Amino acid sequence: MDDLIIQLVEDEYDKPYVSFQAGTGRCEISGESFPEKTEDFYARIMTWMEQYMNEVRGPLEIDFKLTYFNTSSSKRILQLMMKLHEYVQQGGKVKSRWIYHPDDIDLEEDIEDLKLISKLDLEMISDKNMRYIGLDLEQ
Repeated sequence: MDDLIIQLVEDEYDKPYVSFQAGTGRCEISGESFPEKTEDFYARIMTWMEQYMNEVRGPLEIDFKLTYFNTSSSKRILQLMMKLHEYVQQGGKVKSRWIYHPDDIDLEEDIEDLKLISKLDLEMISDKNMRYIGLDLEQ
């Protein structure tokens, strides 16, 4: 099975970086996600995930490092998280983390909602090194 790598492209700043490694089960989705054709973009990820779960059946370790995602992306991310939870229910091993900036309260709430709805055992990790552009109301 091949790896799935979707590099950041300068003209396509609306799509996240994706690295799914078939040999190790290490996965990462990072950056921002608001592509025009969200369903098409995330279909590649879901297809890879389903193939991995059916053929490799190995452990998965996935890091979400998304600093922004729109509503359409949120729906696809939720589907991915629900698929991961389903894999666990079928005996698969999944370790999932979402790393975010501690000052990004809106993102933290969105992550908590996705975690609750998907029922995925998702570790939320606040990290000041993550990108965050908040509103500075004192300026």
